[in-house]
Amino acid sequence: MVLSAVMLIVAAAAALVMGVAPASSAESGMFFPLQGRFFEPGPESAAVNVLFLLVTGIIILALNKVFTFVRSTTHLFASAFFWLQVANPQGLVSLNPGTLLCLVSSMAMLPLFASFQDRHAQRSIFLVFALIAAGSMFHYGFVVLAITFFLGFMNMGVLNLKGMLAMLFGLITPFWIVLGLGLVTPADFHIPQINGIWHLAGMNETTLPLVVAAVTAVLGIVLAALNMTVIMNYRMQTRVYNAFLVITLAVTLVAMCVNYLDVTVFLPLLGLMVAVQMAHAHTLRGTRPYRYVFVILFMASCIAFFTANLLMP
Repeated sequence: MVLSAVMLIVAAAAALVMGVAPASSAESGMFFPLQGRFFEPGPESAAVNVLFLLVTGIIILALNKVFTFVRSTTHLFASAFFWLQVANPQGLVSLNPGTLLCLVSSMAMLPLFASFQDRHAQRSIFLVFALIAAGSMFHYGFVVLAITFFLGFMNMGVLNLKGMLAMLFGLITPFWIVLGLGLVTPADFHIPQINGIWHLAGMNETTLPLVVAAVTAVLGIVLAALNMTVIMNYRMQTRVYNAFLVITLAVTLVAMCVNYLDVTVFLPLLGLMVAVQMAHAHTLRGTRPYRYVFVILFMASCIAFFTANLLMP
């Protein structure tokens, strides 16, 4: 895992030196765009971006230590997550909405998982949805988290009447604050753009990030389908945790199809969910020989995508 983290840092530095263009996003948020020096390519921005990715990997490791959704001691999901970011150097040269989306999602999993069958989890629900609503002001990608965490809290068995009210107040409060302080007006509201994947039929070429997203998606779907046949035999609490991770994977794929121009925004979150499925697949088949071959091929593929991205004009 440490070597994978080092590889992530080296890849970010190489992409920056080679002048890789940052990932572009077709969307702003409901009221504000993501602007500032930390969202422009440069050493500072790239360093903050890599730091947030590393923190995301550490958070997912800590979550598994506490909640054991992967039922073996492994750091593979953090390593795989780092390698999947290496495969998309466009997302490494500057801080971007995809990294923030992934970081917020991993942070919000702690109160979500801790709320399992807790009828007094209203504070956690309020906190998570207030954070998501605040993020949606800066980028519409956070709306995806609203869907996944709504389904997640529902699956945890905590969305009673008080839970629903906590969710609604959490979603309303950030807008209440910015409108009440006069920071924005209803006229500043931006309507999201829909650029469905079906529009790709008229395109003559496909960008490399779309290829990376497609390969990652196929890998995630296949592994999730294979893993769930075993995970369904786990105790209910572990099943619920893993169901949330699979739901997040599925909703992220739908979001990428609905707005393919923001595919790079959802790639880090997709990579995080696929990395968890890789850890499951590796540990659930612990008796099979040559398991390491798949991991080596995976790492080689990530390096190939990284190299192709550097060489393409």
